[in-house]
Amino acid sequence: MAGSTRQHAAGDLERAQATAARLLANLETVVVGKHDELALVLAALMSGGHVLLEDVPGTAKTILARAIAQSLNGATFARIQCTPDLQPTDVTGLSIYNQQMREFEFRPGPVFATIVLVDEINRAMPRTQSALLEAMAERQVTIDGVTRALPEPFLVIATENPIDQEGTFPLPEAQLDRFALRSSLGYPARDEEVAIVVAQRHGHPLAGVGPVVDATELAALRAAVEDVYVDDLIVGWIVDLVRATREVAAVALGASVRGSLTLERTARARALVDGRDHVVPGDVGDLFLPVLGHRLLPTSAYAAETRAIGRDAALARIKARCLELAPPPAPDWVE
Repeated sequence: MAGSTRQHAAGDLERAQATAARLLANLETVVVGKHDELALVLAALMSGGHVLLEDVPGTAKTILARAIAQSLNGATFARIQCTPDLQPTDVTGLSIYNQQMREFEFRPGPVFATIVLVDEINRAMPRTQSALLEAMAERQVTIDGVTRALPEPFLVIATENPIDQEGTFPLPEAQLDRFALRSSLGYPARDEEVAIVVAQRHGHPLAGVGPVVDATELAALRAAVEDVYVDDLIVGWIVDLVRATREVAAVALGASVRGSLTLERTARARALVDGRDHVVPGDVGDLFLPVLGHRLLPTSAYAAETRAIGRDAALARIKARCLELAPPPAPDWVE
């Protein structure tokens, strides 16, 4: 019986790997040359997390969100363009009095879509930003005392422009903590950009993207993430790494337990995307900064260092220090 159970789990994992590969290949027909970045976003979708993309305009953030929605059969897409005058009800929806029916009727906002792109989230007022907090954390919104469930799956892809900071409102730590990971797409390589220009002479490839995964397959894909094996040594290392962020001198407030949970869950999803049924230390190392970097509250000295050498370089130093405090396990069985 135990043997047949393992075979059943192995078969489920193989089907899930095939589903993930098909979904990733579909996204790559639209977003060229960004395999690792797309795999990262796909891992967030599979593990039930949200994504914060920090990028300059014109790097296919909107295209990626639309491509994900079009790849999922029955999924809906909504875009919220954040501005300082955006109100919470513009995101969640509101109740309007129907004179003919003589009662209030609820008109859902764009947050009730499957894939929600929140463009330039830091341009919205804090009240509007907080309207997304319940939606991202609990997959529901409460309006006029009534709690309404959001669709499943539900993925928020929020963007920030790292260059233009005038008129923006930095996201509070509680909001940042709701994002499973922070990443960027960046500009394509020269050859890739040439291929993009040539390919779009007769229209955008997004128009040809169709669904390749249905709701049942996506549910099975998410369930399969739970079956990916993580050795106790790696689980312990994940916890030690997160705890190390609380001991680094440059960090005033390290990652919370949610950071440990998200790092372990996203590592399982990333292993599945890569076609493995188990997590290796490299998965954890590669995800350290995308999953934990935005959860760290810097000291004033770190903030000054960031301005001097850049945020990526400063975060790389923090990662190196955490690896000194919590070195990775190196058992012989690691592939």
